[in-house]
Amino acid sequence: MAETKSSGIFESVKTIVYALLIALVIRTVAFEPFNIPSGSMMPTLEIGDYLFVSKFSYGYSQHSLPLSLPLIPGRILFSEPERGDVAVFKLPSDNKTDYIKRIVGVPGDKIQVKYGRLHINGKTVSRRKIEDYLIQGNFGQNRKVTQYIETLPNGKTYAILEMSDQGPLDNTGVYIVPDNHYFAMGDNRDNSQDSRVHLRVGFIPKKNLVGRAEILFFSKNNTARWWEVWKWPDTIRANRFFKKII
Repeated sequence: MAETKSSGIFESVKTIVYALLIALVIRTVAFEPFNIPSGSMMPTLEIGDYLFVSKFSYGYSQHSLPLSLPLIPGRILFSEPERGDVAVFKLPSDNKTDYIKRIVGVPGDKIQVKYGRLHINGKTVSRRKIEDYLIQGNFGQNRKVTQYIETLPNGKTYAILEMSDQGPLDNTGVYIVPDNHYFAMGDNRDNSQDSRVHLRVGFIPKKNLVGRAEILFFSKNNTARWWEVWKWPDTIRANRFFKKII
């Protein structure tokens, strides 16, 4: 009887270990969940969004592995990111922190922002004003922010926010994207530390790419404190569930 009980415990433990290994493999080579802690990618991504990132989109590097274990030299099975991709990458200044921004510049591009307008290789990127975006505060204070549809040279379109065209990062010098690097910006242009901030972010090395954001699977706002269990259902933003990220 004791032997049967021990055998049953062993089988249960083995099943749990197998399940964890399978989950680890899926997380490493296929999809990994991420959550959004800041508003730098609004309106595309909001604080409290949870999304899946495809790990295979750009191939694999050490940053594809748990704890960024240095087991993969360089990058293998590499596929080039496209302008407009929403990408997760390791912050170049520490190679640990996960950042998510939109790729707007690829190797060889000349990137500049003038009076809030993005310029790529000397040409102004098209933007079209649409209805203002309403930002809802945690305690009922709402404010409107100017919203545009921006269209990259490859035809990729997405929404951006601009509080003004005279912010600290709305007029920059020319950035020339080096080989094996990328230039990324947040969609919330006046509230994003991105490749325009050289000492903090700067150019994104190819090896630092983690994956491409694909689908938003869950979302909640921050209007309820952790102990206000009765308010939790009202925080869920069901209209954002299973939304493809563009």
